[in-house]
Amino acid sequence: MDPVYDVVGIGFGPSNLALAIAIEEHNATAREPVRAAFLEKQERFGWHRGMLFEDATMQVSFLKDLVTLRNPASGYSFVSYLHAQGRLADFINYKTMYPLRVEFHDYLRWAADRVGVPVLYGHTVTDVVPVEDGELLEVVAGPRRLRARNVVVAVGLEPSLPPGVVPAERVWHNLDMLHRAASFASPDPSRFVVVGAGQSAAESVAFLHERYPTAEVCSVFFRYGYSPADDSNFANRIFDPSAVDLYFDAPADVKRMLFDYHRNTNYSVVDGELITDLYRRAYREQVLGRPRLRMLNASRIAGLDARPDGVTAVVEHLPTGARTELAADVIVYATGYRPVDALALLGAAAVHCRRDEERLPLVGRDYRVATDPALRAGVYLQGGTEHAHGITSTLLSAVAVRAGEITASIAARRPAGPAAVPRPLVNTAP
Repeated sequence: MDPVYDVVGIGFGPSNLALAIAIEEHNATAREPVRAAFLEKQERFGWHRGMLFEDATMQVSFLKDLVTLRNPASGYSFVSYLHAQGRLADFINYKTMYPLRVEFHDYLRWAADRVGVPVLYGHTVTDVVPVEDGELLEVVAGPRRLRARNVVVAVGLEPSLPPGVVPAERVWHNLDMLHRAASFASPDPSRFVVVGAGQSAAESVAFLHERYPTAEVCSVFFRYGYSPADDSNFANRIFDPSAVDLYFDAPADVKRMLFDYHRNTNYSVVDGELITDLYRRAYREQVLGRPRLRMLNASRIAGLDARPDGVTAVVEHLPTGARTELAADVIVYATGYRPVDALALLGAAAVHCRRDEERLPLVGRDYRVATDPALRAGVYLQGGTEHAHGITSTLLSAVAVRAGEITASIAARRPAGPAAVPRPLVNTAP
């Protein structure tokens, strides 16, 4: 009998890391363990490494870590991490719910290094093939093939650029900001242009303004000014685990209403303290007569000429229609991310997955995709289910509870009786 896993995870970012931990903790008390393995195309664990600015903080509470909302006693909590690093008392004295992003990334890496469920890094999944009359799925990653009763796809988001814009030597997406800046050859740049109105755009503006003290930084965005994120007490309830149930069961028009009402909790908004900091910088420069930070509001990029040694951007002021050419060393597009079509990554198995009238995946409350009768193996999605589960689907807020729900669903559907034990796999991260 071929070795069979209960679940193979595709991708190993925070969502599937939380799932690996949930499976490990489930197996600690279960009569029949859930046998799992994970495949990750990166050579080591990493989460938005290009945006790990030294002073950037998380926008979610540390209590919304990989485990706490599911299991507050878990040894994989952020508090456990702080204790292991000898910083628990210092963090308490820091008096914040929002740790530095570099610290939270280190916490995620710490958890990924400790988890006992095998993770194969440096493996890109190229196909998922139904086998055994659709009872199993064979996950293909180069020469390695893993058979499983279920797959869980968690491949995150991909950078979004305006139509016609192609990344180049002097055209960056903010996702790669730190990597690009580290290899930037110009020792004395004169101007940067940053496009976008969200948190990443504002952070990119602040970073470039500090890193290059003689360069002008021009922020271009549609809005009149940066809009603050709504992190007020009642609005934050949209991220509660119970909100997922309410959203999932709501009529379609109510889902759209709730999503639109609360977009300002996450989309195209900026932390209020950062807005204040950037305004103070601009005002201080105005007083000193040395303006380097320019806010080109109510504007858009109407044309772009990218060259190996720089760019020329045409900025259109929308209220007047006036156009201005800006010669710059680099243009940075902080224009967000878009969901990856997870079903398209499933290769041969994708045709058996059902979609709604808008071509979005049909998913159950347990994040399992509806399939036709020819595929009885399970396909679960972590991410890409905002239309069904709400705004938390792509955010850290839901990962702990969602991981537990998917684990419970997989365990409940596990066939009775002995199964072929997979060959032992060893984590491949360096």
